[in-house]
Amino acid sequence: MNANRRFVLKSMVLGGAAGVVLSRSMPLLAGVPPSHSGIRPALALVGGGVAEAAFLQGAMAAAGAQLRVQQLDQSLSSMLDFEQRLRAGRPLRVIGLLDDAAATLVLDLARSAGARVPWLGQHTAEAGSTRHRLLNTDLAEGCTRQLSRLLHACGAGFTLDEERQGSVAPARQLAGPARNGAGSAQWAAGVGYLLAALDAHPAMTPRVSVQGTLPSGSFVSFSIEV
Repeated sequence: MNANRRFVLKSMVLGGAAGVVLSRSMPLLAGVPPSHSGIRPALALVGGGVAEAAFLQGAMAAAGAQLRVQQLDQSLSSMLDFEQRLRAGRPLRVIGLLDDAAATLVLDLARSAGARVPWLGQHTAEAGSTRHRLLNTDLAEGCTRQLSRLLHACGAGFTLDEERQGSVAPARQLAGPARNGAGSAQWAAGVGYLLAALDAHPAMTPRVSVQGTLPSGSFVSFSIEV
């Protein structure tokens, strides 16, 4: 049994529906070459919750006015509109943070369109702590360390597991203890910033002012290139 297959099975057992989102997306990451396109994010897909709003704040802090935003739901018209963008034949990078169900639909459309996914993350927030599982490629080199530093600065407890596709390096596991009881949405802003600046390899991730406390929930982040 190869390493990829073991990770798929582990994801399905430990992560439930979240693991299915990650494991079904393995073919999109496998064999993805480093990107030299210089494509800046053109489109951000988000839902309507606190985490998604924080993600968008972070993404706009990195990309500015050039970032278009689509509030995505699971309606047929919304998914058809996104599919048309994927198949328009123009270079495009799509970043986003969605719930498990919406992310599954988006990644299925990306797979059928032959898109590349250099970053895929599963994020779970509960009881003042967060868990993060990342599947990424060389394009996201350094992002895991930046995210871990940001999570540590937020003060909530966290665990962060990374698996690099196409690399013989062992999986990376990081963790930090809780220093306060608040569940902040700051992690989502950090992920948004990192994904919006993915091709620029930012030296550090600034903290973005985020209002509100993050409720418990499960989310999927992604970067898609066509």
